[in-house]
Amino acid sequence: MLSAIGVTCLDDLFEMIPSEFRLQGELNLPPALSEIELDRQLNRLSSEFVTRSGRICFRGGGAYDHFIPATIDEICGRGEFYTAYTPYQAEASQGTLQAFFEFQSLVAELTGMDVANASLYEGASALAEAAIMAMRCTGRKDRVIVSGTIHPEYLATLQTYLKCLSCEVEVIDAVDGVTDWQSVGNRIDKKTAAVIVQHPNFFGNLEDVRTAVDQAHQAGALAIEVFDPVSLGVLKRPGDYGFDIAVAEGQSLGIPLQFGGPYLGLLACREEFVRKMPGRLIGQTTDREGRRAFVLNFQTREQHIRRDKATSNICTNQGLMALRAAVYMSQLGPSGFLELGTDCCRKANYLAQKLVQSGAGQLTFPHPIFKEFAFTFYEPLDVILERTRQAGFDLGPDLSRFTFPCPVPEQTLLIAVTEKRSVDEIDQLVSAIKPE
Repeated sequence: MLSAIGVTCLDDLFEMIPSEFRLQGELNLPPALSEIELDRQLNRLSSEFVTRSGRICFRGGGAYDHFIPATIDEICGRGEFYTAYTPYQAEASQGTLQAFFEFQSLVAELTGMDVANASLYEGASALAEAAIMAMRCTGRKDRVIVSGTIHPEYLATLQTYLKCLSCEVEVIDAVDGVTDWQSVGNRIDKKTAAVIVQHPNFFGNLEDVRTAVDQAHQAGALAIEVFDPVSLGVLKRPGDYGFDIAVAEGQSLGIPLQFGGPYLGLLACREEFVRKMPGRLIGQTTDREGRRAFVLNFQTREQHIRRDKATSNICTNQGLMALRAAVYMSQLGPSGFLELGTDCCRKANYLAQKLVQSGAGQLTFPHPIFKEFAFTFYEPLDVILERTRQAGFDLGPDLSRFTFPCPVPEQTLLIAVTEKRSVDEIDQLVSAIKPE
């Protein structure tokens, strides 16, 4: 560039500026901040001049307040992405198809599975689609075994999907917040299509997933895991455990909370089951001139060529949400996921210990956690929630709103801690819960 405009060095471009106005030496700047620290600092400064809610979110239960890098909105807000729709005509949709191909590749790598589809609606319907997929793969239509510690709303969605298919949804008992695999006995048999477990489970506890996989495979059933994408920075991937199908809510991957949606359903599986997978699969090929090209390999919807043989009636692939997730995953990379997962895990355990030490209550269940945990308070919950609300914190959900196959004490909240929460915010929350 310097050669093209006829100057020898960068300083020559600034010769018109008098020397007394030029910077001499280095700027006297404070130490550099990470993007998340800078965002927190700017919000703190803006609150001094602009009235804003300033709420600090410790809510969990399936949707989380994770940090979203500025690059996500910048890239996904481009017109060619923001206004794109379903790529029916492959020759006119190469950019969109490539974006979905990259999304599938990233999800497959993240989960350790062979193949992933071009997304589903959200986590609960992704689980229901996985169960129906397992019925097609095994030819068994009588029973699906489900851990009693999966998200209650996921369970309700699954039961709704399978009700008219005459498939029984049998829920396994839970003890102290984890699945009681010893109680299963011979209930996983030749009529069982799948065994489903969530890890970390709804309470935030880590499950004995190897036992789930072993018991499913011994009976010829498929093993399905509901996972947290962020947890795979520190926990083993579903493919490493031997699961056949893995599903998740993708909201944690660069998608704002935005009042409950739209979100993103992830589904990945082993290669041998690819033709039974719902939705669509984008593939890579070459055109007649040898150039890289992208195509719709499978599009098994009823309104395409499949008609009554369609594997699903999914009518959209949440394309913009899938794009956000793809950009987010590419931004973090393996080292970023490790750092993110480690940060969430450490801060969640730090808060749990501080709450116990404060005398506010006790951990509801005695198991390792990832980023959220159930906590039983000694004071009435309405007192705790009002006190923390006044201090600017949001907690929950209150577990009394759900029905579980295991006893859950009254006065119990689910509390989540993401990488966005600073140690100061955690300490302030503890002080608000248990004032001096």
